[in-house]
Amino acid sequence: MERLILIETSTSLCSVAIVENGEIVSERLSETPRAHASMTAPFVDEALKERGLRVSDCDAVAVSKGPGSYTGLRVGVSTAKGLCFGAGIPLISVGTLDTLVWQAMDEGLVPVGCEFIIPMVDARRMEVYTGVFTPDGRQVSPTVASVVTADSFPEYLSEGPVLFIGDGAGKCSGIIRNPNATFVQVCPKASGMRRPATAALREGRFEDVAYFEPFYLKEFVTTVSKKRLF
Repeated sequence: MERLILIETSTSLCSVAIVENGEIVSERLSETPRAHASMTAPFVDEALKERGLRVSDCDAVAVSKGPGSYTGLRVGVSTAKGLCFGAGIPLISVGTLDTLVWQAMDEGLVPVGCEFIIPMVDARRMEVYTGVFTPDGRQVSPTVASVVTADSFPEYLSEGPVLFIGDGAGKCSGIIRNPNATFVQVCPKASGMRRPATAALREGRFEDVAYFEPFYLKEFVTTVSKKRLF
């Protein structure tokens, strides 16, 4: 039996799921702010215990590789690496944009006649991490950080219905005004990693547990507080 632990912490939603033979059998979700570090490992433990499993009973751990929140990605990848090292099982990474695309398909969110799916991860203000996919999950444009304007994505919208999905989609609905555009505001979930993670397991596409790093897309920038301490 194929078993996978799925971990998705790239946005404000912290989620964990267990897959057995390609199906989700246990899941944990939380939108509690800034709690990924305290919730991710316990969620894994709870989900495994629900099925009477140990980490070593699983074939691999799949984790979101980004882009997304710097802190969230670090928490997810660190947890996944610890599980892999401890149990001696492989590490799989799944792109956040890929997760959103497969989640849209799994949850029946793709409009009839949809030509393209454009996942959007919020990158603050009017910027999003995004890429363009076909409805069968094939990426046809690079993953980029893009500032959304009224003139964004005209070449795709001119071809027919387009689904914009992700935690960055909602803020774009008032900017991109086109009858072919459908917007779904949702965070990526661990369950959305089910199909790409299972395919990676079967094809043996694993990461180097020691050296794997998340795909941040943009470097993390620290700032100096302007508040006087004394």
